[in-house]
Order: sequence, then structure tokens, then C-alpha cells
Amino acid sequence: MMSKQQSAISNQQCSQAHRSGFVNIVGNPNVGKSTLMNALVGERLSIITSKAQTTRHRIMGIVNGEDFQMVYSDTPGVLSPNYRLQEKMLEFSRSALVDADVLLYVTEPQDTIDRNPDFLEKVKRMAAAGTRVFLVINKIDLTTQETLESLVAFWHSQLPEAEIFPISAQERFGVAQLFDAIKEALPVGPPFFPKDQLTDKSERFFVNEIIREKVLLNYDKEIPYSVEVEVESFQEEEHLIRISAVIYCERESQKGIIIGKAGAALKRVGSQARKDIEDFFQKQVFLQLFVKVDRDWRSNTGRLRHYGYDLT
Repeated sequence: MMSKQQSAISNQQCSQAHRSGFVNIVGNPNVGKSTLMNALVGERLSIITSKAQTTRHRIMGIVNGEDFQMVYSDTPGVLSPNYRLQEKMLEFSRSALVDADVLLYVTEPQDTIDRNPDFLEKVKRMAAAGTRVFLVINKIDLTTQETLESLVAFWHSQLPEAEIFPISAQERFGVAQLFDAIKEALPVGPPFFPKDQLTDKSERFFVNEIIREKVLLNYDKEIPYSVEVEVESFQEEEHLIRISAVIYCERESQKGIIIGKAGAALKRVGSQARKDIEDFFQKQVFLQLFVKVDRDWRSNTGRLRHYGYDLT
């Protein structure tokens, strides 16, 4: 990621009162980070499913106003890695602790403090060192007032420097208040990106993510986590986008499951993905999907680089 000094645009492009900063969203898997990111940005940029570990990359969403620019980052859930891909996902999450102007640590009523105590300790040290940390208790629509009061008291004891925001990202309850608090916490400075930019990711990236989301929704067990998607061609015409993409899996047996009897399962994934891609680009889409085997790609450093996971 580029440095703030390298990416900052000339001071002449903003007033002295302009605020700009990086707002990084971290937390354990399946606490609603992606739902919160999309609610704050006002666009659907991150995959949202009930399955954990759906976010693999660090995804930026940029919100611009006349006197502010918020650069949000959605990160993978913090976990103990079992293979090379998960190691890289953890690196994305840790990197969010380094460059945050405002850190959103997201939890929810069923979350437990022992899921990743080392990561929480890093957040505590950041808060103690002066980083603005907002402790976001998500999914409060699924708990009682009594439980919520206990959670607020507990998290205040754990992160006394943090400001606590009980919200429901799904229901948009408390999101506007959180947004306003983030804006006020940003440092004064020029924008880091052009004011008309929405994200740091390419069009192909979002096509990949939409297709991968449909795989997550349509298959069970290990299949969704063994899959990567790659767009091989993206041709935009005046009224139509022609897309050809490959769903890669790790085993021949997985390939058969993804395709399904007479291709029915793959056809269902393609139909669902095409509708969402059309909504995303506001244009008709012709989508072709293929399935290929890339054996053990999740543990292969070269293949991970090929799929866009920049490994050190």
C-alpha cells in the first residue's frame, strides 16, 4: 500500500478544514465487518454471507464529501492460519493496525475474547499509544438490553481508551452516528485519492468476488474455501459486457461437485452471478463460467501470487 505522503493530493485541492484518513475495520471472523463496511461506504464492495472467512483481501472503499475523504478498509477475520492463504489473510489484518487513523474493532454478542487474544492485545497497545479506536458492538438487534449493557461494561474494562458504539449494520441502526463520529475523528489534511474514486480494486476484482460469493452460497463443507476465481476476459461494449471466468478448485472430485449433474449447479451459480454483476455495472452481461483444477493452490506461494495475494 502506498504511503500517505506518496498518495496525498496537493493541498491546493482542499480547504484548510478538509479531513482525510484511513479507517480500518478489524475483528474476528463472522462478526459483520463486511456488512459494516458496505453500510458505511454506501456501496456493495465486500462479500456478505453467513460463512466465516469470506473476505480474503484487504478491500478499500472510499467515501468523499466536500470537506472530507474516508478511506475504509475491510480486512479478513483474524484467525489462526492452517495454510499459506490464511497466513496471507492474517497479514492483511495485521497491516490494518499499522496505518489506521481510526481503527474500528468489531465484535458481536456471541464473540468471545479468547478467540484471538494476541491480536486484541495489539489493539489495546494502539489505543494506549493514542490511535483512535472505536469498539463496535454489532448485531445488537439479536440480543437483549441487559446483555448489551453487560457487553458495554465488559469492553470498557478491556479497552478503556476506546469509544463504544452499539449498532446493527444489517438494520442500519447506529450506523449514521458511527459515521459522524469517524468523520470528526479524522485528521485535517488533503484527500489521498481523487475525489471521484470509489475503491482501489479493479472491475475484474469485483467480478471475481461476486462469482466467489455465489460459490460460497451454493456449496457446503470445504468446497467454498478451496475455490478461487479468475476473470480471463472482460470486454465492454456499448450495451453489453462479455465476461469469461474460471472457477479453480483443488481436486477433480470438487470439480464434479461444482459443475453438478448435467451442469445444473454451475448454471445456477452463473445465473446468480450474472444478475449481481449486471446490478453492479448497470449494464447487460454475458457470462461464461468454466471449472478447472489447480491442485493445492492455497498452499502454493507461486499460485497465490498469481491470484493476487502479494506474498513476502
